[in-house]
Amino acid sequence: QVQLVESGGGLVQPGGSLRLSCAASGVRLDYYSIGWFRQAPGKEHEGVSCVSGGGYSTYYSDSVKGRFTISRDNAKNTVYLTMNNLKPEDTAVYYCAADRGSSWLACLPRDFASWGQGTQVTVSS
Repeated sequence: QVQLVESGGGLVQPGGSLRLSCAASGVRLDYYSIGWFRQAPGKEHEGVSCVSGGGYSTYYSDSVKGRFTISRDNAKNTVYLTMNNLKPEDTAVYYCAADRGSSWLACLPRDFASWGQGTQVTVSS
């Protein structure tokens, strides 16, 4: 059973940066595709970025491409999402999720089996 814990959320001004962390326990994370998803009030989960088990292949949604970077440190069993040039529309609860397949390719929430509890990101002046 994969257990995931997100951290690093908070309040930041437009144009600012945050780095989210997703720490896993119970399994070796390098066997898993990892995704970052977000859910704004009244909206469905949106795939933000996903990474393959080895960390060599990534997916980014058009809305974050060029601003967000996903990375993983398998030695620490942790995946990161570095978010730069944040915009008010990035405000949401951010979740990380894991799956043993190649779910990083399409980065769809329905393909990921294990989820963390989420961390709030608020971008506001």
